[in-house]
Amino acid sequence: MSKRLKENALFIADAHFPHHGDDFLRLLKNLKTNKIKTPQLILMGDIFDLLFAYNDYIQTFSKDAIELLQELSKDLEIIYLEGNHDFCLKEIFPHIKVYSREEQPIHFKLNEQDVFLSHGDKYRTGFGYTLYSKILRNRVTLTLLKPFEKQIINHRMNKLKVKKICGHFKGYAKRFDAIRSHYPKNALIIEGHFHQSLVHKNYVSLPSLACQGKVGVVRGGEIVFVEI
Repeated sequence: MSKRLKENALFIADAHFPHHGDDFLRLLKNLKTNKIKTPQLILMGDIFDLLFAYNDYIQTFSKDAIELLQELSKDLEIIYLEGNHDFCLKEIFPHIKVYSREEQPIHFKLNEQDVFLSHGDKYRTGFGYTLYSKILRNRVTLTLLKPFEKQIINHRMNKLKVKKICGHFKGYAKRFDAIRSHYPKNALIIEGHFHQSLVHKNYVSLPSLACQGKVGVVRGGEIVFVEI
């Protein structure tokens, strides 16, 4: 039986917390106080600029947001599609339905429409990237790196802090058409990753919370982009 997207479901993509503003943390606080209401919170990857399990140190950078998500997930349906910046998260969020890169795309129904959700780095990325992702997103690899964790993580976080992540993707049509070829013709495809906030044919490139300050919301059986 297919999972169903609910009316007023909330999509958040590419917040890149904590380096690119406090919108994500503010949104979680508003969910906690019911200023924002949703029956279904769908996190589309790269919510954190860097986060993975089996390591306590990396979690100190985003402690408040992690704790709020853990608390919200006890009462709210939360679905988390891991991105290329946040992975191996099932241990951190035991009450959230977490999908790894290998498990994506996820098939949903929106009324009678077939919908497929993925972070966006699954297809058209090449063998090298796929192999790198598989090695990195692995408990053994992360455990082996543990003795050098502070040096490696501090270096990476400092680079991510100044990385420019927003901009117009000039070749988006060609890339999105290539991704569309992996899916049924009449399906709706929803992804993050590209930070574009646009719809190309049946492909929805979600806004990046970090770049456009918007989220996706299911309204009247459609996905609309809304400023928070």
